[in-house]
Amino acid sequence: MDYLIGVDVGTTSTKAILYDSHAHVLNKFSQGYPLYRDISGMAEEDPQQIVTAVEKVIHDAASQLNFQQDRLLAVSFSSANQSLILLDDHYQPLSRAMTWADTRARSQANALKQSSAGKQIYENTGTPIHPMSPLTKLLWLKDQHSDKLNEASYIADIKSYLFYRLFNVFKVDISIASCTGMMNINTSEWDQQALDLTGIRREQLPQIVAGTTQERGLTEEAVKAMAIPADTPFVYGAFDGALSNLGVGAIKQDTVAITIGTSAGVRVITDHPVIDPQQRLFCYAVDRVLWVVGGPLNNGGDVFQWAVEHLVDASAVKNEQLDAYSLANKVIEDVPAGAHGLIFHPFLGGERAPLWNANARGSFFGLTNLHTRADMLRAVLEGINMNIATVFQAVCNLVGDPVSVTATGGFSQSAVWRQMLADVLDCPVNIPQAFESGCLGAITMAMKSLGMVDDLSAVLNFIGEKDSYQPNEENAATYHRYMPLFKSLEEVLTPAYNDIAQLQQN
Repeated sequence: MDYLIGVDVGTTSTKAILYDSHAHVLNKFSQGYPLYRDISGMAEEDPQQIVTAVEKVIHDAASQLNFQQDRLLAVSFSSANQSLILLDDHYQPLSRAMTWADTRARSQANALKQSSAGKQIYENTGTPIHPMSPLTKLLWLKDQHSDKLNEASYIADIKSYLFYRLFNVFKVDISIASCTGMMNINTSEWDQQALDLTGIRREQLPQIVAGTTQERGLTEEAVKAMAIPADTPFVYGAFDGALSNLGVGAIKQDTVAITIGTSAGVRVITDHPVIDPQQRLFCYAVDRVLWVVGGPLNNGGDVFQWAVEHLVDASAVKNEQLDAYSLANKVIEDVPAGAHGLIFHPFLGGERAPLWNANARGSFFGLTNLHTRADMLRAVLEGINMNIATVFQAVCNLVGDPVSVTATGGFSQSAVWRQMLADVLDCPVNIPQAFESGCLGAITMAMKSLGMVDDLSAVLNFIGEKDSYQPNEENAATYHRYMPLFKSLEEVLTPAYNDIAQLQQN
């Protein structure tokens, strides 16, 4: 038999999925690693731990094959974007990997965002000015650790570093490059203005290649670690958000993909670059003919987890003989839409889209002595969804209203959350019954690279059944009344976010 392996290199774990040649899932493997954080906003990973995790999950997946009669057609990659690693002249790390979640470049991002150069760089690169961006990370390093930056011969992300370790080549796929804030989306080359701003030379950055590009000829160390043939094709793939769209079949402008896991994302694929005049949305290249437009949100399931931990009564959990999450969902279902006039802004971890403000903070508005913990739980879940809806509406304003939404992520385990999303968006929401969208998108790119399919739309043949949720008219009408207040409160509170963040840091 013929097999493919899709690998998803995430922020706290790497996953590998073994597929047959018809894209049926055969087995899954995962390996975790720590995310190092502190109060300064640091969020780093050890590159070696990630390389080891990738090698282990590929080894575990490949161990299911009998190479005397089976063929591993390809290994293809999805990965988190916007990481940054400084390398010496032998491509050895001088630092840990700064992840997308690292916010230490707050002041550099704020200064650049307020300048004319910031607007021009956003228009050239499609990357909003924010501490997550490798561009602003480099500006922070330039200001705070110039000695370390000057010592670096090369600037990598986790995928280009991984491929260097496996093949001794220094390349990056176009979608990851597009997420750096340093690639011009019109030319698909490194942007000279961004290079001049950071002081980085073009030759310090990886060569930009198509996501369908293959590498063959694994190093001896990699062959030994993974126990696969040295000539196995490894396909670069793309960043996780783009492949999540591909993996759920949201590959045309009439379908919006929403992911709600620990964080969240709203994305639509277009056939031309789309730049938001208000700089709320990103526009990243998927390949040289497709772009993904949307917004990432810091606050998703992690905020609901916080609410469950602090608002669900432990004695009630014991009495009801339910776990805390099941009880929370039951309680929320019994509260009417609008939570009796209570609004929650879910910015517990700052916020990317739509605010792009690392100092944003969460808040309840409208609390009275009549409100209960049940109301607060409902308001928290509504606030997460209304925040997603603000990004959804921004996407629709730019590219047009979708026919439907396809949503994936851990949130789908909650029936009340699935229905609430349809109500808040006032749009049908489809939930795939079985999905591994990032890895499925990755192997679809591998199939195109290998000539097994003509184009990426072939993924539609691999997607199984979906559950569909229609908006409840009464609830949708309630949320239509609440959304203007939700958004106007953002405008009122935004000037205070920097002040409260400073007080908290002190």
